[in-house]
Amino acid sequence: MFAHGMKSVVCALGFLVLCVTSSVEAADDPLPSWNDGSVKESIVDFVLRVTTDGSPDYVAPANRIATFDNDGTLWVEQPIYTQFAFAIDRVKATANQHPDWKTKEPFKSVLDGNMKAVASMGEKGMVQIVAATHSGITTVEFNDVVATWFKTAKHPRFKRLYTDLTYKPMIELLEYLRAKEFRTFIVSGGGVEFMRAFTEESYGIPPWQVVGSAGKTEFRMWDASPTLVKLPEVLFVDDGPGKAAGINHYIGRQPIFAFGNSNGDKEMLEWTANCMGVCFMGLVHHTDAVREYAYGPDSPVGTFPDSLMQQAKGSGWTVVNMKDDWKVIFSWEKPSP
Repeated sequence: MFAHGMKSVVCALGFLVLCVTSSVEAADDPLPSWNDGSVKESIVDFVLRVTTDGSPDYVAPANRIATFDNDGTLWVEQPIYTQFAFAIDRVKATANQHPDWKTKEPFKSVLDGNMKAVASMGEKGMVQIVAATHSGITTVEFNDVVATWFKTAKHPRFKRLYTDLTYKPMIELLEYLRAKEFRTFIVSGGGVEFMRAFTEESYGIPPWQVVGSAGKTEFRMWDASPTLVKLPEVLFVDDGPGKAAGINHYIGRQPIFAFGNSNGDKEMLEWTANCMGVCFMGLVHHTDAVREYAYGPDSPVGTFPDSLMQQAKGSGWTVVNMKDDWKVIFSWEKPSP
């Protein structure tokens, strides 16, 4: 009986040690929303290599630059880019100031709710809508309009605020990198002023670390006050080759870590791969139609062609399989069994 009692005590102690060990490991895990595997290991291994004193791959904190695309990399981009959803809502909200929009495309189709017709107009129609809804007001007014929109606008599928649709695993990655003295930047084709309205609160990335497409502004005196007025003219397009140029122009240092999700991020990753020492290039591949979306070569939004996958595999880039590598996608989502 004594032996049986001792056995029970030993088993209990063993279970307690196991629980404590598991708790310590969980506390030490910088990426708890990532499934264990080669993708997670590649990220952690790289970060430790470049941040550990004495490592042959050590990189000084000043050169620990990490750049991230936004749409489809840090938050949802389907069925249309969030900024385009905002622009469509602005067409509807300001249509009474533009009576000609009732008969003028692409605005007529927007007001009629004919989004298939809008989509058929392609990039040209999108540019027209964005230019018309993002100009003619001061930068302060625009910032206020965007901030107000984010408080109420909801995604058509998830019925949640767009700012609730950031990817929890990527938020953890941003925080992990900053804990290791990386400076994290957004480098996106989205409008820089539009993104700056939410990036600090959503990602912990301040406005001055956001690189994006931009329109021209003009200094004017408005009601005896100095203002900047947004013009319907393009200043800079931060997409494709423009991302590498934008990094050089606005950041001034080459990244050693970069993450994207589509063909528009290819040049940013190629530019990062040309860094002086070791570097990390990552792509988010949308493969989970149940929890989010599954899309790739044929999607007009976030196009991920087969050639990009081949390049990633051939170049040693890390590809995140959303379905397999992430325990959860959104912060409010319950982990899969």
